[in-house]
Amino acid sequence: MNQTEPLRNFGDDDDIRTEFRRLIASLPSDINMQGKKLCNYQGCWYYYKNLQAVIDYQKHFKPLDTDIIVSSYPKSGTTWLKALTVALLHRPKDGIQSHPLTSDSPHGLVPFLEAKLYARSSTPDLTKLSSSPRLFSTHMPLHTLREPLKDSPCKIVYICRNVKDVLVSEWQFRSRMENKEAERSTLESIVESFCKGVHACGPLWDNVLSYWKGSLEDPKHVLFMRYEDLKEEPYAQVMRLADFLDCPFTQEEIHSGSVEKILGLCSLSNLSNLDINKTGISWNNLDHSIFFRKGEVDDWKNHLTIEMANKIDMVIHEKFQGSGLKI
Repeated sequence: MNQTEPLRNFGDDDDIRTEFRRLIASLPSDINMQGKKLCNYQGCWYYYKNLQAVIDYQKHFKPLDTDIIVSSYPKSGTTWLKALTVALLHRPKDGIQSHPLTSDSPHGLVPFLEAKLYARSSTPDLTKLSSSPRLFSTHMPLHTLREPLKDSPCKIVYICRNVKDVLVSEWQFRSRMENKEAERSTLESIVESFCKGVHACGPLWDNVLSYWKGSLEDPKHVLFMRYEDLKEEPYAQVMRLADFLDCPFTQEEIHSGSVEKILGLCSLSNLSNLDINKTGISWNNLDHSIFFRKGEVDDWKNHLTIEMANKIDMVIHEKFQGSGLKI
């Protein structure tokens, strides 16, 4: 793009600050299937407001050594991983009546850096966060997330999921968010957008591979988890997560059923039936209930055509070839 191109029409993004308008005008741009404007920064596509928040985060975030960041590509099991992280750090000792998960949603307890905290303020007051260690979440790729972390020993946990289930979950989520039926044409557009690589937080393969490579290079600080592994062997995976977060289960806890209690507390059936998640409203005016659907593995088989599935598989094979990662 020509650097001297006039500033773009920002439309609904009137609150974008002048310095960011000039930056955005210099970046590669596109429009997604919803007609929303995207620009590419450090290899990732963002809505304008989110990019402003990302750069504010990179400029101003001051990590603490004990910080924990839950990372994911959207609709990959983010809500579940947030709940498990909170539950591990706040072990339910006297039942769940007074547990943090009963008074706020996982997304309220583990706020998004770019979609919430830095979207509201260029320098949010993070001293107001009540939890210790501090918990954050993000959809940024690892290289973008790590820019202000420097040599910080904070922990980063990433979860990935079968791409075809991710796309179907996005389709269903978007339809519920817009309060309309899940139309086949929308699913087709989502698949096309994925294959093109131009969509918010994408390309998906770059997001996933940044954390996969990071986990191989720095396993002490980056943990890579698979949604399907959590479903297939939840006990072992929660033990693994607890060890990584430096809050391993004691033998007494194991014998008393603490692992099972956490799995029960964070199960989809339990979380979705908590009053806070049935009636609560999130920071962006979405019902908490919208974040809980089926959580099934291979639900894509009920929605994607063979042609769609083959097209996705071809892209995944090409993009992940040689990485050693199979999803």
